[in-house]
Amino acid sequence: MDAELADRIAALEARVAALEGQQETEPAASPGGLVGYHGELTEPLELSWAINVTPGPMLGFADGPRVEVLAALSSTARVALVRTLAEKGAQTAPALQEAAELGSPGQLYHHLKALTGAGIVEQDKRGSYRLRPTATIPVLVLLTAASDVAGQLKNLSVRPDRG
Repeated sequence: MDAELADRIAALEARVAALEGQQETEPAASPGGLVGYHGELTEPLELSWAINVTPGPMLGFADGPRVEVLAALSSTARVALVRTLAEKGAQTAPALQEAAELGSPGQLYHHLKALTGAGIVEQDKRGSYRLRPTATIPVLVLLTAASDVAGQLKNLSVRPDRG
């Protein structure tokens, strides 16, 4: 079984468990409430994703893997690569190098290594790079949340729901 299929099966199992109310129960001392996100895309791929978790178990996860994802997104060149892949779908290395305004293939592959290592980007069978389907909406949510923290969403005509 290839890694993408295994990721998709694991994600589906997690979603089914959440829908059936089989999520882990949080310890009494853990923060209460619910944190979630969802998204639906139609271009360049048709995707739908929804996650809702209680903070306690989520805060108990090992920090290493999530820090690797955040670190992979911690450069303007990498975010430019992700943005290009999100907007245009799969791209060749030369197209990505141009889109991110990188001076050499070496710079491109340095950034792609971080993004692929974190499970954000993958290379398809034709040699092009794309956002991993199971990472697309979560990564867009991360970028949206970062935009919110940075105050960039306050000028949108559609205001975020602040409860």
